[in-house]
Parts: sequence; C-alpha cells; structure tokens
Amino acid sequence: MDTYFKKLGQTVLARWKKTNFSLTEFPGIAEEAINARPPSDHVDLTVFLKEFLLNDEQPFQTQSGFGQPEIVAFDHPRFYIQLLFWMDGTTDIHQHEFSGAFHVMTGSSIHAHFNFENVRAITPYLQMGDVRMRKIELLETGRTVPIVSGSACVHSLFHLDTPSVTVVVRTQNDPGTGPQFNYLPPHMAVDPVFSDALLMRRRQLLDLLARVESPEYPDLVRAMIRELDFERGFYILQSNREDLRMLGLWPSMLREFEKTHKRLANGVAATLEEEARREMIKGMRGMIHDSGRRFFLALLMNVDSRSDLLQLVKKRFPEKKPIETVLQWMSELMEWGDTGITILDASFPESLDVAPDAQPDMLISALRHLMIGSKKAPSKSSGLTLDEMIEIQSALTASSLRVLVA
Repeated sequence: MDTYFKKLGQTVLARWKKTNFSLTEFPGIAEEAINARPPSDHVDLTVFLKEFLLNDEQPFQTQSGFGQPEIVAFDHPRFYIQLLFWMDGTTDIHQHEFSGAFHVMTGSSIHAHFNFENVRAITPYLQMGDVRMRKIELLETGRTVPIVSGSACVHSLFHLDTPSVTVVVRTQNDPGTGPQFNYLPPHMAVDPVFSDALLMRRRQLLDLLARVESPEYPDLVRAMIRELDFERGFYILQSNREDLRMLGLWPSMLREFEKTHKRLANGVAATLEEEARREMIKGMRGMIHDSGRRFFLALLMNVDSRSDLLQLVKKRFPEKKPIETVLQWMSELMEWGDTGITILDASFPESLDVAPDAQPDMLISALRHLMIGSKKAPSKSSGLTLDEMIEIQSALTASSLRVLVA
C-alpha cells in the first residue's frame, strides 16, 4: 500500500472517529485532510503506478467499472480512497449515494453544478422536473471539492486533459440518499442502475430487428409506444432514437408518445433532443486531442450563456482575447462537405448562394458580429448583408453553437 494514501486514510479515520462517524461532517474532514497535504504536491504518479503494478500488498479492488481505470489506494469498512484515471471521461449529470471530497491530482476539468426543481416522481426510478444550471467553474490541478450525498449535490465533470487523475475520499454508502439519479436536461431524472430484465431483452430484440432492417420494426416500435406505461415507453423511445431518425420516423413516434401520455409527456422531446446533442459532443471529444478545442467542446456542452462561456475562456487563456480564441477554434473545427462547410452539427445555410471557398470567411465574420452582441446591422467591411446575417444566425441557433449567437 502506498504510504501517502495510507497516512491520508489514517488521518481521515482518526478525525472522523472523533465526530462519531457523522456523515454530515465527513465532506469537511475529507476536504481538510486532502488540502493539508495535497496529492498533486506529494504523490509521484510514476512511483505510485510502479508500486501498484509490482507489489501484491494492495487494498481490495472494486469492480465498479468507474474510471479508466479506478484504483483503490486505501480501504476501510466505512470509507475508501480511490484514484480515477480519465482518458475521454465525461460524467453524466448525477448525484451520489456517498459523501466525501475529490481532488484534481493531474489535469483539469469543467465542473457544472445543477438544481433539479419542480420535481414530479413518475415512478421510484424516473422523475420529471427542471434541470437548471446553478454554477459552472474551471477546476485546475490542486483543487479540492467536497461531495455531499443526495440531491443537494448534482453535478457533472468534463475532463479536459489526457489523462486526468482525480483522487476521491468517499464513504462506502450513505443510507437514505438513493437512488443515485442521473439527470437528463432539461426535464428528467433516471435511476441508472434500475434493472428491468424484460425491458432490456425487448430493447435488444428491437435493436436486432433494426440491424437486419426488418419491415416489422417500425410498426412494433409504434405499438409498444402506444401500449407500454410511461417509463418503459420512454426507454423504448430513447433507445431507438437514432434508428427512427434514419428511417425518418422520429417526429411521428414522438407525437405518438405525446398522444398516449398527454401532459405527462411534456418535456420528453426536448430532453431527448438535448441528449442527442450532448452525445454528439461527447463523440467529437474522442476524436480531438488538442486541449483548447476539448475545452471548447466542454463549454458548448455545459454553458448556457455566451457571457459565461467567454469568461471561462478568459480565465483559462488570460493572455488572449476570448472572442478571437473562440473564432480560432471554430476555424480549426470546420469541415468541408458536398454542400459546403460544417462546424460540428451546424451547416452553412444552403439557402445562401455562396461559393464554398467564400463560406469560411463569411461564417467567421458573422460569428464575430454575433458574439460581440451588436444589435446593429453588419458593417460593409464585414462583407455581409442583413439577410445573410439572419440566415446564418438561424442556422447556428438550431445547432450546438447556439450559445454563441443567441
């Protein structure tokens, strides 16, 4: 066992014991113990990894599948210390059934905090409400953050560097704080460990029918959406979203679900659209290794106002002008297709008769004008007419880049 983490664990144990193992006291105890001797300053990661690989005297290792990978560095019946390695990790918006604190040992992350308001429990495993961002911040190496179990701490992390390493001091489990919901903005919360074996097999069978292009597939999905309860109908709709899109049936299936469940279905369409957008950005992240562009993707996924986005860019890159930094990333993310240029899921408007080689400059000029927030018509020097600006703004507003131009 690594001596640093053994000593950290013993310190936490001694201080927690004095509070009679109070769960409300544990986050502060963990945070204080970490900050007294931060892992980022006192752990040689190369030495730690070598010792873990070659020395059999190690703490019991979980099989949680969390982290890429997870290493338990200290264990006790009441709590343990884990190192979580992240290559392309982006956590869902979630809460915890445990408490403690986490420390950014290497790398950096975008940390978003949320509230879940106007909650309606549909089943014990699915809730409707409003997922609203409360705060977003940049966590850099050396930062320690407390974890409070239950719905008081709803958050997500987008790890920026490869790899990032997080040290977590956490309880085994805090009774009465479950389920450990995942939140799907803007309107849903689901229990990710809820198990319905029949539903799982049905989803697998529908996936098979979609893969072999069965002519019965669309009618079967439609019939299930009509007949199943809200919870199971939602999961069928969710898991078949991309196949239904490819078949051009997604709008009609959404209408079918809304017709079946009426007011209860309000917010489902927006939630599934947002889930698709976030998954697209996560997929892009796996193909991008530049830390600046990864940071930009994290902001597009999590930030809901242009001013917050630009403030975070300025904090991470203080020597640069934030708008010009964003425009540089946009230029680097441009791709050329048959009909013109695209940036992520935004395409240059086909309604504008503009030669492909002129589109990049026009798009960047429009973005600069819109990001400044000017309410005036574009200047002659921009090379844009008002009608062209409106068309470009409309295309960007319908994409993942909407936060830049709304």
